[in-house]
Amino acid sequence: MNRVEMRFLSLADNVGLARIAAAALAGQANFSIHDIEEIKVAVSEAVSNAVIHGYENRPDGWVELTMELDESGMTILVEDWGVGIADVEKAREPAYSKDPDRMGLGFVFMESFMHGLEVESTLGQGTQVRMRRFVTLSVSRDAQ
Repeated sequence: MNRVEMRFLSLADNVGLARIAAAALAGQANFSIHDIEEIKVAVSEAVSNAVIHGYENRPDGWVELTMELDESGMTILVEDWGVGIADVEKAREPAYSKDPDRMGLGFVFMESFMHGLEVESTLGQGTQVRMRRFVTLSVSRDAQ
């Protein structure tokens, strides 16, 4: 088992930092390159949501990224102490966004790329996004 904890400011530049850290940790397990790419996208979406929506692009908020790797896969927790989400179920709907310039697909991507997604949020207190990705054995197309 391995565990990584990071705390960084709510700067857009730190989304890339989170992606690289997730890829580096996932690379220690038996994830395929495809799996790692999907983990990176899910982490990017979660951290971007914290920066853009949680802190409304204010650069002075803190985002925590906690990642745990075990024999069955990887658990990722992204947490902010921003404005929170009024209606989590609505926010998880495809194409929903408070910002008309956004596509509203962040939670959709997270849910489709991970094997589990839990979102907890309290208005004025922040949001926690917990994701899980299992290591799966891939079968080559030639063997099918």
